[in-house]
Amino acid sequence: MQLPIAITPGDPCGIGPEIIAKAWRDAPELTRGCFVAGDVGVMRRAMALVQPLPAFPVCSIESPAEALELPPRCLPVLQVVPVAPVLPWGQVDARAGRLAGEAVLWATRAALRGEVSALVTAPLHKEALHAAGAPYAQYPGHTELLQAEAARHAGLPVDQMPVRMMLANDELRTVLVSIHLSLREALAAITPVGVLQTLRITDTALTRVLGRRPRIAVAGVNPHAGEGGLFGREEIEVLQPCLAQARLEGLDVHGPFAPDTVFMRARQRADGQREFDVVIAMYHDQGLIPVKYLGVEQGVNVTLGLPLVRTSPDHGTAMDLAGQGLADASSMVQAIRMARQLVNGPR
Repeated sequence: MQLPIAITPGDPCGIGPEIIAKAWRDAPELTRGCFVAGDVGVMRRAMALVQPLPAFPVCSIESPAEALELPPRCLPVLQVVPVAPVLPWGQVDARAGRLAGEAVLWATRAALRGEVSALVTAPLHKEALHAAGAPYAQYPGHTELLQAEAARHAGLPVDQMPVRMMLANDELRTVLVSIHLSLREALAAITPVGVLQTLRITDTALTRVLGRRPRIAVAGVNPHAGEGGLFGREEIEVLQPCLAQARLEGLDVHGPFAPDTVFMRARQRADGQREFDVVIAMYHDQGLIPVKYLGVEQGVNVTLGLPLVRTSPDHGTAMDLAGQGLADASSMVQAIRMARQLVNGPR
């Protein structure tokens, strides 16, 4: 790895700083060459919560490159935000939202400038981000902020920087056609343009990961994938033409399949094999329920379509657990591991 990985602490009132500290404590070799882009005081407070002994220092660094030179049992932090006040655990606070947003903005710009190889983001709290005011109030979450900043960097309108969410764990990958929309709006978003964009973005991203074109399964919209039009015509009028076009472009796509069985077909079996590498889901809950059922603590959120690598734990700020030392860092560890895989490519 030629460049360090930046990790943003998320909302400092939530579990983000704690799960980062636990990742350094529990997986020191994995986190070597990574650093936290945030606030030194916040991370020292978090480390004291999970590692009472002073044998695991939080080190202030002056540049991302310094993170590559430090020993594994040391947590480097680059102060990229104003020095944070001590904020109460587990409470929604506009100051916390602003600190979290500023850290993400700095890290995104560093990735776009080529100063870091990847970005791993601890959870934001959407209400705190909104309470922080401009410019953060306009973004529902990480994905939209990253998309807008990447488009600005490229000199493009936001709609010309399409992105997709992939949720992945060791057993299953799924990519969503739409993300945070009501179900009614999500159904309206199942268009030829949206579906083809999703297929192309997924094919490009997973080709880099796997070293070959992925075998893509497409979930239907309706029960039994419409049953030949008896239960809806989206499969006939939208999905089948999109799949035909994608095949003409060389994509290895299959379906549309009944959504109540396709995820089982794509799940990795005990022998390490799977019928499909990824499932394209038509809307948020269709794709996320199967992945999260397999274990939310292992899930990783990956933003596809950006000119940078971004991963995140597949959970929120867990305000009810913050400050107690009880948060599970497994998803953060998996997010760092996934970022390394995306940076390094197939082995």
